[in-house]
Amino acid sequence: MTLHRHARRAAPVLGAASAVLATTLVAPAHAHLRTARTLPAVTPTAETAPLFDDEEGGNADADDPAIWRNEADPARSLVIATAKEGGLRVYGLAAEELQAVPAPAGPGPDDAPGRFNNVDLVPRMALSGGRADIAVVTDRGNDRLRFYRIDRDRPRGPLTDVTDPAAPPVFSKNQAEINEQRTAYGLATWTDRATRRSYALVSRRHDTSVALLELTAGAGGTVGYRTVRTLTLPSSFRLPDGTSWTPCAEPGELPQVEGMVVDPANGMLYAGQEDVGIWRVRADLTSRPTLIDKVREYGVPAVYDEQTEECAAGADPGFGGRRLSADVEGLTLIEEPDGDGYLMASSQGDDTFAFYDRETGDANEYEAGLRITARTGGPDGSEECDGAAALNQPLGPDYPRGLLVVQDGHDTPHDGERGATGFKFVDLGRVLDRIED
Repeated sequence: MTLHRHARRAAPVLGAASAVLATTLVAPAHAHLRTARTLPAVTPTAETAPLFDDEEGGNADADDPAIWRNEADPARSLVIATAKEGGLRVYGLAAEELQAVPAPAGPGPDDAPGRFNNVDLVPRMALSGGRADIAVVTDRGNDRLRFYRIDRDRPRGPLTDVTDPAAPPVFSKNQAEINEQRTAYGLATWTDRATRRSYALVSRRHDTSVALLELTAGAGGTVGYRTVRTLTLPSSFRLPDGTSWTPCAEPGELPQVEGMVVDPANGMLYAGQEDVGIWRVRADLTSRPTLIDKVREYGVPAVYDEQTEECAAGADPGFGGRRLSADVEGLTLIEEPDGDGYLMASSQGDDTFAFYDRETGDANEYEAGLRITARTGGPDGSEECDGAAALNQPLGPDYPRGLLVVQDGHDTPHDGERGATGFKFVDLGRVLDRIED
C-alpha cells in the first residue's frame, strides 16, 4: 500500500528554480472513500474566478477565507481570502472580486517573498485612533503577522495595511531562518471576554509549535504583537499495542498544524494537526491538549521514499478514526443562538466535511458528514479543501440564514496544467438542513 502525497502548490522559490514540495499524506482509496460518496451533499450558489499559481497568474493560490459582516448593511458583507504569494483577495457576496492586495516582497532579491497563508478577523479592536475591525494574516514568507483595517466604503478598496513596521518574526531568529520557511502558518484569533484583550494563535510550518501572541495597538493606528507563550504538540504517539508511531514526512519535518478556530463562548482552541487529528486545548495554551478525533491514517506505519516523494505504508493496525482522511484542514465554527452549534472540519483526503458537537460537555462528539458537489450548469464542488469559514447570521436576501465559504483545491474545468484554485460560496441554511435531517 502506498500513501500518496497531496499535489500541493510549490513553496516560494528562493532565488532558484527549485521548490520545496509539501509532504502531507492522503488516505488510500479504500472502502471509506466509497462511504464518503454516500454522505448528503449540497451545491454552491456562487464561486470566485479561478486563481492560477504561475507567473501569468501572479502565483496566486487560494487557501483560507474569512467572512466579515457589514452590520449596517449585511448584504454588503465581504469575504477576505488568502492567495499565498498572490496576497489577499476581497470578494462581495456574489463572489465578485472587489480588491486584490499584494503580498510584500522579501527584504532582498534572494529572500523569500511574502506568502499569505491564513486569515482571521478581530472585530472592534481598540486602536490609537478608535475601534476598528481588523483582518489578521499569517505571512508565511516573511514569518510575520500582517494587519488590515476594514472599511467597506473606502474608495480604493476595503482593506488598508496597518501593520506595525516594527513587527518582529513570529518564530525565526533571523532572515536565514525565515528563508528556511519554518514560519508562521495556521491562524486563529481570539478576544478574551474577561479582559477584552485580543490574541492570535499561530502555528509553525513543518513543526508542532503553536504560539499565543497578544495583539497590541501601536502609534498611528497600527497593530503589532508580543509572544505570550508557546505550546508544543506531540510529534510521536504511543499506540494501544505499545509501539510508537510518528506520521511519515520528509526528513526533518514534523506533523504540522494549520486549521484552527477558537470558540468564543468558552475560550477553547481547536487545532487540526494535519496527519494526526483534531486537538482541543484552552486558547491561552495553559491546559493539557485533548485529541477529540483522529485521522484514518493514524498509526499506519510508513517510510518516506525520496525518489517518489511518497510514503510506502505498511498494514493498517486499525488505530485510526473513522471520519477524517488526512489532511484534516479548514476548521470553522457554526454558532447557534442557544449556545449549540458545530465544529466543522475539512477531511481533505476524501473531499468531505465532518461536523462535531460544539459543546465540550458532549465530548465534541461527531454529528454528521457532508460533501459539497457540483451544481448542474453551475459551480463545481470543493475538492482537497484547505480553508473554510462559516457565519450563521443573516447576510441579506441571498444568504438569509448565513454563509459557508470553502476553498476548492481543483477549480474545474479550469484546473488543467496551470492548476486552478478558488472559493465556493454555499448557503449555510441548506448545509444545516442537510446535516440535521
